[in-house]
Amino acid sequence: MRWRITFLLLLVIGLTACDPLAEPDSMMDTYLERLARVLELEAELSEPLQIKTLPRPRDRRVEIEPLEINMLDFLSLYGCELQVVVGERNSIMGRVMTPLNQLRYQLRFINKARQCLPKVEKQALKAQLQQAIDHKQANLPAYFWNSVWADEPMASLMTQSKGLYQRHSDKNLLSSLSIDIDHAKTVLAQLQSGPMDSELKSMGEIQQRWVFSHTPGQLINSARLLITRLDDGTRLIEQRLGSEPLCYLNKPNTQSERVKGLFFNVYIGRVQPYLAEVSQAGEQLFGKLAALAGQQDKLMPETFRPFYRQVLNKKQPDNLWTMLDKSIERHTKSWQRLLSQCGMQPMAG
Repeated sequence: MRWRITFLLLLVIGLTACDPLAEPDSMMDTYLERLARVLELEAELSEPLQIKTLPRPRDRRVEIEPLEINMLDFLSLYGCELQVVVGERNSIMGRVMTPLNQLRYQLRFINKARQCLPKVEKQALKAQLQQAIDHKQANLPAYFWNSVWADEPMASLMTQSKGLYQRHSDKNLLSSLSIDIDHAKTVLAQLQSGPMDSELKSMGEIQQRWVFSHTPGQLINSARLLITRLDDGTRLIEQRLGSEPLCYLNKPNTQSERVKGLFFNVYIGRVQPYLAEVSQAGEQLFGKLAALAGQQDKLMPETFRPFYRQVLNKKQPDNLWTMLDKSIERHTKSWQRLLSQCGMQPMAG
């Protein structure tokens, strides 16, 4: 029984390996080559569209002006837990905190400083302590920005080195990422409105998941591929439209039957479902990522904005997802014009 299961698995793997339409990149290349063949034209595979990558950490980071305060005065506040928090910050480990741990430190400092404030008798020290609280409270959104956008988990999430978004990808993973981004937006709103849990345990868990998920980067790669190959295909169809009609007096012929077969079997049957998957996943994730970054538009570093405009913010005309929508629309319309020469009017995809 076991050998039969093994044989069937190997058979499935073998059949998949032999199917040029199984993988997104080979599917799009094969689609273009077959389209050129049935149109009796030469296929030209363009290089994939170049797109902005996530900037390096220093170009994603918001610079926060340090507050010059006498730490020795704070460490002299015996009876207050603030001295423990400050001591941790000045330890060797404290000097190499991740951006998320820096945010946690700011929250702990604020919480402990507020508890300590009524116990301080020296007015000068009390004023200094209040100044530190106000400064750190005002900069919490900047620390949050750095903890999300300038840390390694976001780089892992957005890397374009992990291939393409696969067909029939795990929808649960997509949903989980979507929920995580929504939660990050909630944390930001809480930081902007008042006190909150200084441990930020949920954000730590979210970032752990981000480290091992590359879905957004894979979606970027797939969108680049689809835009390029759809535009290649549209140029082929437009080239054919510029010559003699596919069908004379709307009467089908042998060539038009081959074209129709390619349209239904490959474009409608295989390419279009993948287009829908990538478009829907991109809309779901990148719409939320754009909203998360857009909430802090005034803080956003100028060096981050080109990536934000081209990859995240769909309101921009040169945005990746806007370009994909336009490529799909152009390609669909070119097919409609071609098939209408043979009395067919396929529905828009």
